[in-house]
Amino acid sequence: MIAVVSDTHSETGHELAGRTRDAVEAAEVVLHAGDFTTEAALDAFHDAADRLHAVHGNADTPAVRDRLPDARTVELAGVRVAMTHTERGGDTGLAMFGRQRGADLVISGHTHRPRVADAGDVVLLNPGTHAEPRGHPVTHAELEPTDDGLRGKIKRQDGTVVEAFGVEGRT
Repeated sequence: MIAVVSDTHSETGHELAGRTRDAVEAAEVVLHAGDFTTEAALDAFHDAADRLHAVHGNADTPAVRDRLPDARTVELAGVRVAMTHTERGGDTGLAMFGRQRGADLVISGHTHRPRVADAGDVVLLNPGTHAEPRGHPVTHAELEPTDDGLRGKIKRQDGTVVEAFGVEGRT
């Protein structure tokens, strides 16, 4: 399983709880779309996750920014995943960001609002926030490999499914 989180906004730790904590601890890979805020939060994620791929966000300290890129691309289960915290231009900007990287899936954060959008040749995923909802539900995403890509679910902290979706790989 692949756990996807964003927008931790913590001074002290990973702020994981409930199903989100279970998912991160059980995941083979954890993807974080930025805004840890401090090195303590980033280090706590490294301790909780077997394998962490992350980008920095706009609220991260200079020390976190020095340790993480602002964008990254990884291959998971035949799906090319491009990650960034935010991109100017909303969905259009995110889709262009993904296309420039040959991605099937773009993961972003920043809005704290969980959502999935189909942009034609790329799927846009914002897992929401697991720690600072700002009027939105507390959420994360879980991805499972399939024969032709990934099957995903955005889940609340109690495990309730908010939205299910799929991403086909190009390989």
